[in-house]
Amino acid sequence: MMWKLVSCTFCLFMSSQLSLWSVWASAEELEGEVKTEVLFKPEECTQRSKRGDLINAHYDGYLAKDGSQFYCSRSDKDGHPQWFVLGVGQVIKGLDIGMMDMCPGEKRKITVPSALAFGEQGKGPVPPNATVVFEVEVFSVSRGPRSMEAFGKMDIDRDKSLTKTEVKEYLKLEYEKGGKPRDEPFYEKIMADIFRKIDHDRDGLISAKEYNIYEHDEL
Repeated sequence: MMWKLVSCTFCLFMSSQLSLWSVWASAEELEGEVKTEVLFKPEECTQRSKRGDLINAHYDGYLAKDGSQFYCSRSDKDGHPQWFVLGVGQVIKGLDIGMMDMCPGEKRKITVPSALAFGEQGKGPVPPNATVVFEVEVFSVSRGPRSMEAFGKMDIDRDKSLTKTEVKEYLKLEYEKGGKPRDEPFYEKIMADIFRKIDHDRDGLISAKEYNIYEHDEL
């Protein structure tokens, strides 16, 4: 992701609100494991996030040391929520851990030690050995596109490979089932991103080997 200082009104608002949630980490939080705090959770939770799920979320990053903001997803990439597969390294390790078991609509504060964030080297405005804090809001959680259960549902012709049509149709069914159908450009964007990240040999198909992030589940 591109890290940059932001000036969007929403991000400034979030920065002021974070003081109310005690974003500055205590000395004990500067080292150790990922710490999560639920800021909001919907009464009904039909699906909780797990490894391999496709997540749509906004997240804003702050330095735990002084509360300064280093990233705001609402100003990056035209302000669209970020799409990523949870638990496979598409975000920092601390977010992969801290965003497990989240519901659509849930908000969390996630404090991540340096070893599970940007480490000894740092990155962009994040200095070396820095503990970071993320405010995360999840909008959707869907099974796939990399769970083995989803692969079986998508592989309509049972040839152990996925075409773009199969992936797109699966996404449509998932969103319609959840009562949130979208337009064609929405599905095309997700499908293109999936193939960019998973279709390693660029043959226009996602093979079982390319898809199987677990490397042990049977298809």
